[in-house]
Amino acid sequence: MVSAPVVLRRPRRWDTPWSAEMTDAEIDGVLAARPLNAISTSKFPPTTPLRDIIRNDSRMQRFRRGDIVVRHGDYGNSAFVVIEGTVRVIVEPPLDDELLGRRGSPKKGVFAALSQLWANPRHPEVRDVRRYQPDRAVGLRLTERDETRVFLHDVAEILERHQTVALGPGEMFGEIAALARTQRTATIVAETDVQLVEIRWQGFRDIRRWSEPFRQRVDNLYRERSLKVHLRETMLFRHLGEAALDAIAARTLFESYGDFEWSATYKKLAEMSAQERLSEEPIIAEEDHYPDGLILVRSGFARVSERVDHGEKTVGFLTKNDVFGLDELSHNWRERTQVSLQRSLRALGHTDILRIPTRIVEEYVLPSIPVERLPRPVVVRTGARSAWQAETEPGAINTGFMEFLVENRFINGTATMVIDNDRCVRCDDCVRACAESHGNNPRFIRHGPSHGRYMVTNACMHCADPVCMIGCPTGAIHRDVDGGLVVINDDTCVGCGTCAMSCPYDNIRMVEVRDKDGGFIFNEATNAPVIKATKCDFCVDQLGGPACQRACPHDALIRVDVRDQERLAAWLTRR
Repeated sequence: MVSAPVVLRRPRRWDTPWSAEMTDAEIDGVLAARPLNAISTSKFPPTTPLRDIIRNDSRMQRFRRGDIVVRHGDYGNSAFVVIEGTVRVIVEPPLDDELLGRRGSPKKGVFAALSQLWANPRHPEVRDVRRYQPDRAVGLRLTERDETRVFLHDVAEILERHQTVALGPGEMFGEIAALARTQRTATIVAETDVQLVEIRWQGFRDIRRWSEPFRQRVDNLYRERSLKVHLRETMLFRHLGEAALDAIAARTLFESYGDFEWSATYKKLAEMSAQERLSEEPIIAEEDHYPDGLILVRSGFARVSERVDHGEKTVGFLTKNDVFGLDELSHNWRERTQVSLQRSLRALGHTDILRIPTRIVEEYVLPSIPVERLPRPVVVRTGARSAWQAETEPGAINTGFMEFLVENRFINGTATMVIDNDRCVRCDDCVRACAESHGNNPRFIRHGPSHGRYMVTNACMHCADPVCMIGCPTGAIHRDVDGGLVVINDDTCVGCGTCAMSCPYDNIRMVEVRDKDGGFIFNEATNAPVIKATKCDFCVDQLGGPACQRACPHDALIRVDVRDQERLAAWLTRR
């Protein structure tokens, strides 16, 4: 007898509240506090009432005087509202990295680099325990929830040396990072004992969606705090004056597409057929439609594709500060004719864009660009569309390999390791060189997904969108100030494993560390072995750069920023 199949309800977001500790009294207090007390609950649907958003998508956070609430440069996915107390936004100069739980990566000298060949320890993961002594200016402490907090010992003296802005009850911060998963733009420190409500991005997005005044407040904060800075980061707007930037900022539309938590689902998507994947990707702009504005990618990634017969062909991808639609807008403005979009743009994972209306682009942007620097007039395609972009053109990557990079989200990598298996003789010189540069501990595995003769190896890619950095309690995993590499400060890593669990590429490992004699180091409070996160650091302290690439005797390995498609294509097609 065949038993009946087991039927399970699909999990929902609120099946597991963000915090199980939100009491009715705390929820009442949050809803009575500014700015949430001004929100009309009548606009929220019965399935997503405001009270349930606060109950399931927020948590009360209490920080003691001197605690660092958020750090400049960290990636965030939540916003904060001050309920009681005062926090200070450090405007300038920024706090030293040491005070933020980070550590610089000075280059080793010639002798130190050479001595690695004979002075490395015999045991794995050896550490100098003297480095784990507490810093006199900054410290770590546990909260009642066993969460680790970084705090400043003499907050008054430190804040006195910096220009700061006070935020009190009713003030909001962190909203930009929450919506766009971008880096925090400032460090914020608790000036007094402070009570905050922290709202994760899903709830923050829903409040913004169903409350027009709240949406306008958040959008205005972005316009005031970040939009013009973002525009100035883009070559197209960098030369414009304040009046033009003000006019553009006032009319720019903010739009979001796709799944914010793409890192949890991308492997499943990679197993789908090409047509199934396309159906899952929201269309931002569609081929043959009228270009209603210039699209600027604010965060995330987007697929650029064209129709080929009855399907779609990926011809490239866009990431932060890339623009879409400029060719068509320029053509229509200059030639006084109308051409439609020649390609489609789809969100890969979660993508935030800025849409600048066509009229604004024609009034402020295009007239400010010298004619010789404008894109060439668009040649409307006729006949076989598959011939539009020949794969033999300089800078073009084979369509199959491009699809492989996009579907596996390797486009996220700024230092992706690619191995040519036809040239690789499995000598393991790359692994040995990596080990010698890191105390006899290799920081990558010569294994990974392949397409044809090429393999992308399990080595940290130093992602453009490093989801591993979200949630690190001490800021130990961070971007190196000089080169933007994602590195881990071993001194302040508490071994929580958040980064390793978050990395969608399985490129971070947790290891038990030892002293110079090979004995395990134990935590004095728990008597458990001390665990640290490790990964490829791109040989940030080595004079010659990544040892793996330098050691390969057959030019079979490259570390490459996948966004540099011309360099990657040249390496793939070399003889």
